[in-house]
Amino acid sequence: MRTLLLLALALVPSVVRAADGLTVFPAAVALNAADDRQQLVVTETKGGTTTDRTHGAIYTNSAPRVVDVRNGVVVPLSDGEATLTVTANGLSATVRVTVKNSARDAPVTFERDIQPILTRYGCNAGPCHGKARGQNGFQLSLLAYDNDFDYAALVTEARGRRVFPAAPAQSLLLRKASGQVPHGGGKKLPESDPNFRTLLKWIADGTPRTPDAAPKVERLSVFPESRLLALKGTQQLAVTAHYSDGTQRDVTHLAQFSSSESVYAAVDAAGRVTAAPIPGEAAIMARFAEKFAVSTILVPLPTPVDAAVYEKLPKHNFIDGLVWAKLKQLNVTPSELSTDVQFHRRAFLDIIGRLPAPDETRKFLSDKDEKKREKLIDALLERPEYADFWATKWNDLLRPNPYHTGMKATYNLDQWVRRSFRENKPYDQFVREIVTANGSTFTNGAAVFYRNRREPDELTTMVSQLFLGVRLDCAKCHHHPFEVWGQDDFYSFAAFFGRIGRKGTGISAPISGGEEAIHLGTGTGGRRNGSAVKHPLTGKEMTPTPLLGKPLDIEPESDPREVLADWITSPKNPYFAKVMANRVWADLMGRGIVDPVDDLRATNPPSNPELLDALASHFRDQKFDSKKLIRAICLSRAYQLSTTPNERNASDLRNYSRHYRQRLRAEVLLDMVSDVSGTPERFEAMPPGSRAVEVWTVRSGSVFLDSFGRPDPNQDPPCERTSETTVVQALHLMNSPALHRKVTSDTGRCAELAKGPKSAGELVEEVYLLAYSRFPTAAERAAGAKRYEKPGATRKSATEDLLWALINTPEFVFND
Repeated sequence: MRTLLLLALALVPSVVRAADGLTVFPAAVALNAADDRQQLVVTETKGGTTTDRTHGAIYTNSAPRVVDVRNGVVVPLSDGEATLTVTANGLSATVRVTVKNSARDAPVTFERDIQPILTRYGCNAGPCHGKARGQNGFQLSLLAYDNDFDYAALVTEARGRRVFPAAPAQSLLLRKASGQVPHGGGKKLPESDPNFRTLLKWIADGTPRTPDAAPKVERLSVFPESRLLALKGTQQLAVTAHYSDGTQRDVTHLAQFSSSESVYAAVDAAGRVTAAPIPGEAAIMARFAEKFAVSTILVPLPTPVDAAVYEKLPKHNFIDGLVWAKLKQLNVTPSELSTDVQFHRRAFLDIIGRLPAPDETRKFLSDKDEKKREKLIDALLERPEYADFWATKWNDLLRPNPYHTGMKATYNLDQWVRRSFRENKPYDQFVREIVTANGSTFTNGAAVFYRNRREPDELTTMVSQLFLGVRLDCAKCHHHPFEVWGQDDFYSFAAFFGRIGRKGTGISAPISGGEEAIHLGTGTGGRRNGSAVKHPLTGKEMTPTPLLGKPLDIEPESDPREVLADWITSPKNPYFAKVMANRVWADLMGRGIVDPVDDLRATNPPSNPELLDALASHFRDQKFDSKKLIRAICLSRAYQLSTTPNERNASDLRNYSRHYRQRLRAEVLLDMVSDVSGTPERFEAMPPGSRAVEVWTVRSGSVFLDSFGRPDPNQDPPCERTSETTVVQALHLMNSPALHRKVTSDTGRCAELAKGPKSAGELVEEVYLLAYSRFPTAAERAAGAKRYEKPGATRKSATEDLLWALINTPEFVFND
């Protein structure tokens, strides 16, 4: 991710903090053709605060016959020079404009000029003609990834009916886009739009292609590359394309804009950003001709906070200073420290996935040791439940469809993952053993990875997403619309898996039960023994190449996957440590620094890049020890904050100014219900007394687990679970006969408590400790005790009613 961010930053001009006054970007304008234009960006700086004045400024033109300027856009009228005086808020600045070749339009060609227009107006987008079969018989490649296909579709397909060079204005392409004839997409391109005239000229000129020798876009830049905006403030962006011959061109009017978080900062088609009335941040992406650039927008609270407030905040470790620094930028202050009650329950559920027993809660709350939180974290990390709980997370990501790979193979992979966590296997070794796996799927669980995903392209998408946080799916068919990856990158990476060989029983779903051995193929003999990976368009045999790397020369007798594993797990890899650190952070903190956790790209930047870098460095320094990473996060003050918001952080959803509540995972909740009710669950293919987090196959039926988001048995990995609540979940907790049987069992917890000597008040206390891991308040104790006084109530029925009520509350279902 660091490489991508550095790449994105390299695409934009560096900005030196300006002195108070008015500045204009660019400082000088050169227009070299009749269709050239330049978007100006006018900035007022006062006391270190910048304000965009582009649309409210007054532009005084010294040569109105040479140039025209409207809303900050300069267009040529005739050759010559002009000086623009820009005035705003009592300040002024000047811009020198030079115009040449104003009577000559630059040649309009397909790739350079027409494809960007089709992309800009959404013609080749997924909902329109870019979808799989096009729209109304007219199909374009998605986001212009295939120029030859698109040219043929426009010019030659359907006997060339879409363009009419003999009478260009009568071309169906123009008449539909401008609404002169019915068009399902509506009126996209008015006749008054300069881009309409560009299309018209291209058709009149005979629909020329762009010569191969013509300059190509090498990179894109956006100004400003970052900006602090006031609540509801605006900011005009200017996008510049830089060509291989050293020239540059303003393409703001042709760029596509999108916001990563439009709730905080939205952007319109002209590149004008508008901040929301709540603080936050967003990455604004500008895309043109398969290139992109990013502008980072930060919207702080308007009322500043004394710097001393942040300096005095406790720092338990390196994490806290980086979290506080980001909050300082936003003028957001963190919540108070969580209580011992909150922390105790949170740590148990986050680290080992189970509730503390009442006696454990009593002991912790009565402990006066200042280091008791640290000691608790260390103790939990050594408990046996840790391995099964964290293994279930990775089994979601790796566990294959048992109908596809067979039950025994599925079991072997599950047990291999659990054994890896019991051994606290270093994460780099864990990944290496998967990537380089050989041998029988009946003896080496890691080899099942290659029984499930059998084709190089399938393996490419899974390996890149899981272990690098790079989603290459789009690049399989076309250039990734929001990234640097193209088909060459995809199939060069897929070449690492081209020589995988297999012996034994293949896949014969839904009863694929046989043994299969994974080995290094000979490179001939078809897919069973491995074969070369070829580019689907050119037919070229691809050389194994790491992402952002150079092709590798691998010896014929060597396994390319060994080289790939070396690169993936290398400390110099910009992705490997970050994606795992981000995944663990999201599990513990409620949201990833990059979200989704496995989508690290420049157009989805981290909310706190310095924090992500530091976590990744710590993970590497600790030899990829997952327990030490979890320990560092849990020891931080940021992790231990209360979930209760204050007046300055109520709208914060991604900067960790408070702890974010999470709905608990299905297996954890079911185990909690079993524990508090004292009635174990029974699972198919599992011995009596097994816990839900120990279940090795999703084919073991459970309405409870399915209701709370367990992956569908037919769903292929990786499965990222959602934490949303649903009506089905609420109804299940209230009405499930199975849960009723647990709570009312004659051998369960309620029956056991009712037979004991405890008073009504003591029974209420015990139930609260069981379900909430805390003592009841005085009001709760009194209300609970009254249940035992109701006519017809028994000690058992009153205890059952109380436990049932607590199970059906958010405090039980959510981790606070």
